[in-house]
Amino acid sequence: MKIVNNKRTAKYKYIFVIADVIVIFMSFFFSIFVLKKYEELSLFEFFKKSEPILLIFFVLTIVFLIIFQFNGLYRINIILNRASHLITSIKALYYGALNIVLISFLIKSTDIIDSRLIIFTFILFALPTLYIVRVELLRYLYIKLKNNQFRRNVLIVGDGKSGKLLATKLMFENPLGIEILGFVDDDLEIGEEVVSEKKVLGKISQLPEIIKYLKIDEILIAVDDEGYERLLQILDDCKKLNVKVRLTSELFGVVARKVSTEKYIDIPVIDVSPSYFNTLNLVFKRVFDFIISLALIILLSPILIIIVILVKISSTGPILFKNYAVGKDGKQFMFYKFRSMYNIDGEDEERKKMMIQFIKQDEEPNGRKIINQKRVTWIGKMLRKTSLDELPQLWSILKGDMSFVGPRPALFNQDDLVALRTRHGVHMLVPGLTGWAQVNGRDELPIPEKVKLDEEYLQHQSFVRDLLILWRTVVNVLAQKGVSH
Repeated sequence: MKIVNNKRTAKYKYIFVIADVIVIFMSFFFSIFVLKKYEELSLFEFFKKSEPILLIFFVLTIVFLIIFQFNGLYRINIILNRASHLITSIKALYYGALNIVLISFLIKSTDIIDSRLIIFTFILFALPTLYIVRVELLRYLYIKLKNNQFRRNVLIVGDGKSGKLLATKLMFENPLGIEILGFVDDDLEIGEEVVSEKKVLGKISQLPEIIKYLKIDEILIAVDDEGYERLLQILDDCKKLNVKVRLTSELFGVVARKVSTEKYIDIPVIDVSPSYFNTLNLVFKRVFDFIISLALIILLSPILIIIVILVKISSTGPILFKNYAVGKDGKQFMFYKFRSMYNIDGEDEERKKMMIQFIKQDEEPNGRKIINQKRVTWIGKMLRKTSLDELPQLWSILKGDMSFVGPRPALFNQDDLVALRTRHGVHMLVPGLTGWAQVNGRDELPIPEKVKLDEEYLQHQSFVRDLLILWRTVVNVLAQKGVSH
């Protein structure tokens, strides 16, 4: 499995995630061991004989990590405040327990909740352990190590009052491990002191070079007197630099109750980094892709074999259609589909053009695909109608070239689509078997509308949203919604 992410994520988050995995998983395990009363088995023997239920525990642990993330348990202002940390942990465990009940009901499993005591015992194990490990031990270690291992180099864009105040406060109190290296501003001279011996290091146009040279981990935008259009332009420029981007303003002190914010000391900041670059989202997404694609390949192997035979006997030619597609960051990979068109001798060039046209999803003026029904085989019609021709892409998902959810792959010769996606930042996403555009129109949408929807997905991506898209995809395929044949 490979997870590609150029943005540096705060190191402390990795440690908290690892600790959470161990605590949650072992709390599940000890709860079952204690209540099942395996007196004849030692703890180690019980562990070896419990492989099936251990897999369920692992899945539930991932669910808890997602809940922890959504409840802000990896935000630094929550971690450093004992009371907030404890209250948020209790709330997250409560939501997690409700999810255990829901998951058990959906899979009709009595192994998890055959007794209410199991959930109660899990909470008894997990809550005090999380408090000791998270609130006391890891919080203490973070404060002790903040100035070396956990230090974050921060660059402030603009000379707004919130940015100046933050830089000044950090000179006297810095429990966050933040190192303000300087300011970037277009209105001040390079080398001019802004506050607390922190100087202007360059212009906004020089940000890429400054970030690379100083190894910047985070950008803090602090502009108070810029116009709306200029602020949006600065935000867009900064979000392309593959570092964490946060925005602060005096206004946030007023709207903090309405907006989810973090606090650096007493200064409210908003994380405006694209959610796609959230490392936890990427980890959950890749683990999910790997496990589910592998399981589907195994479970669907009889169907895959039947399709291979039917494609082979339906007409002469290869079983798979193969072509180069454009993946993440413009890198090419081999794209597969079951062949659904006739392979006519002596017309190889025409066949290639038609097959590329079919996969490419060329557009007529009304936005629908151009399809030559005479070239489609009888099995091809069935495969395309049920979307089973896409099944070979499970191999691409397993390898990491594709994901279950993302923008549909563009072929190497779709220069207009590739350029449009690059302009809107969609090229940073891993291509998907389905996507936000597919569940909102599929073949009926023109290319600009699809790219617009892909950009919307880029800005609001989350693991929960991926699950929603997969569910809507299944519903649309069963209803044959948005498919032109």
